[in-house]
Amino acid sequence: MTETVLEVPLPNVGPGPDPLTLADLTAPVAPADPTTADVAAPAYEAIVLLLHRDHHAGQCRRQVRAVADRYDEFRERGCAVVSVVPEPRERVREWQDRYDLPYPICADPDAILGDAFDQPVRLGALGRRFDLVGRMPAAIVLDVRDADTDDLTVAAADRGRTIFDRPEIDALLARADRRT
Repeated sequence: MTETVLEVPLPNVGPGPDPLTLADLTAPVAPADPTTADVAAPAYEAIVLLLHRDHHAGQCRRQVRAVADRYDEFRERGCAVVSVVPEPRERVREWQDRYDLPYPICADPDAILGDAFDQPVRLGALGRRFDLVGRMPAAIVLDVRDADTDDLTVAAADRGRTIFDRPEIDALLARADRRT
């Protein structure tokens, strides 16, 4: 992954900066209590990046709600969660308005992050043109602890081969546990 992927600004309709970049989540933060830590460190130790299929995908909608229900468990592990939908801001805003997600949900109409993280697309050109039939879900766990400003380590990746092929929440939490 190159620095350009870290710096790609995506419209964020959920909590957090708008636009949001992955670099925003890896930036060092000064310690809240200088008596316990003397150096700046990333606010998170890991990022779970959920790459969704399409605005209409029911399985993706269920996944964001399931993650939202257990979001505190991700935070306890020092893990940020970011959902990315390959749609324009207005369509992604509908998810946030409906589900009130406690974590960033970003629009990526050009599927820049999906392409950068090898999100599967089946059916060739047809699948690339119509995300709902071609794009498959992916969940990427990024290790932030040892990241420098131009690289993140992919600690785990689940790239779906079908619309139902996505990790359970417990599996995502277990992968986050290994990073923290």
